Amino acid sequence: MATDCAAWVNANPVEAEDLSDSFISGEEDNGRLIVTNKNINNEINGNWLSSSSNSIHEARLKAKAKRRLRKNSSRDSGRGDSLSDNGDVVRGTSVAPTSPKNKLLDRKSRLGKGRGLPKKGGAGGKGVWGRSGEVYEPVEVDEKDPNYDEDQENCVYETVVPPLEERDFEKTVTPIVQEYFEHGDTNEVAELLAELNLGPMRSEVPSLAVSLALEAKASHRELTSQLLADLYGTVLSHSDMEKSFDKLLCELPDLVLDTPGAPQLVGQFIARAVRDQILAKSYIESYKGKVDCECARAALDRAAVLLKMRSGGLRIDNQWGTGGGQRPVTQLIREMNLLLKEYILSGDSKEAERCLRDLEVPHFHHEFVYEAIVGVLESKGEKTLKMVLQLLKSLSLSSIITVDQMRRGYERVYMDIAEISIDVPRAYLILEQFVNKSFDMGIIGVKLRDVCPCWNQKKIMGDGAGDFVELERC
Repeated sequence: MATDCAAWVNANPVEAEDLSDSFISGEEDNGRLIVTNKNINNEINGNWLSSSSNSIHEARLKAKAKRRLRKNSSRDSGRGDSLSDNGDVVRGTSVAPTSPKNKLLDRKSRLGKGRGLPKKGGAGGKGVWGRSGEVYEPVEVDEKDPNYDEDQENCVYETVVPPLEERDFEKTVTPIVQEYFEHGDTNEVAELLAELNLGPMRSEVPSLAVSLALEAKASHRELTSQLLADLYGTVLSHSDMEKSFDKLLCELPDLVLDTPGAPQLVGQFIARAVRDQILAKSYIESYKGKVDCECARAALDRAAVLLKMRSGGLRIDNQWGTGGGQRPVTQLIREMNLLLKEYILSGDSKEAERCLRDLEVPHFHHEFVYEAIVGVLESKGEKTLKMVLQLLKSLSLSSIITVDQMRRGYERVYMDIAEISIDVPRAYLILEQFVNKSFDMGIIGVKLRDVCPCWNQKKIMGDGAGDFVELERC
């Protein structure tokens, strides 16, 4: 038998690995090799000796399948299916093995250690710095680190803003000043200017603000004076203020082209600056005998006169007035009554229109209409009635008083006519006459005329003491 096997091996050489694999499926018991499948013995005893190369190829495939099964069984600890010697799958009674691909996706420990929790407490993963809400402590620098640099400890990192260039100054600062005219918050302007890194252009801020205020309203000029006073010492220095007003005096010939009253207005700004102590009292005296420009001389003379008048009781701190939205209601009513009295005395409707516009209270013009009609009711002649009608007609045509404000003024008189009639018995008759003429002149419409309150007159005879008239409301 041994000689036959040796002869077969010499005739058909087979690799040692294939032969070893073909016999590995057996179990070793006390040094003896026990073959689990009889088909291999039969093949060795007779079939391999007489079979062709196809049988050798099949034997190699079986050996490789058994070797692969042995490796998987070592991972699964004997669980799952096995292959027989013939290559048939033998179903086991245990659970089917898990594929290696699924094991790679399993986040549990493959070594069978641990409690099955995720790695790093759930803070791991690609591109993850740590769990949410975790606060990192400052890292201590190791002086023994090869990359350690002693100069890095004393290094301070700051955001560097380049200085604002002259060509971009006006385009950047002008919107800030114009927005300030709307909200009036000087702190916001100071914060915005501090972020710009003005550099040498810092002295241009007051001159730009004053030049914009020259073309604006009186309330905007008052806001500009307040802005200069608040910026002084924080954003602007004393030298910046002097340089800025020096530039304004030099540019007055050009400013007069757009604002004819620029010399007087600049003089008022200088006087207000001296009053707010952002300019020295000797600033005006330093120009004596050194000014050739007539406009600059007029501005300095105006400032000097205002400062002298201050000792006589003039309040320079309120020379521009206050915007309508910032004035108390009682003050506005007082100024409107004064305006009406001046108009009755002078009869100048253009001046009355200008004064009403300068109050800058278009939302409060109904009070002006109300005071004008009440003044007519309390007057004793036809002159006041005709002059007030002409003034209201002029204000209506120029759209200074809108239709809504005119209507509200008339309606307020309708509501208060009962109380007014206590002091003025003929108030109903005068109001009805005034309303009809207002309708004829086109000041009010039909609806507003029809809702005017009136009284019916009934003549009642007395007991000989005289006749009297009883008024009944419609």
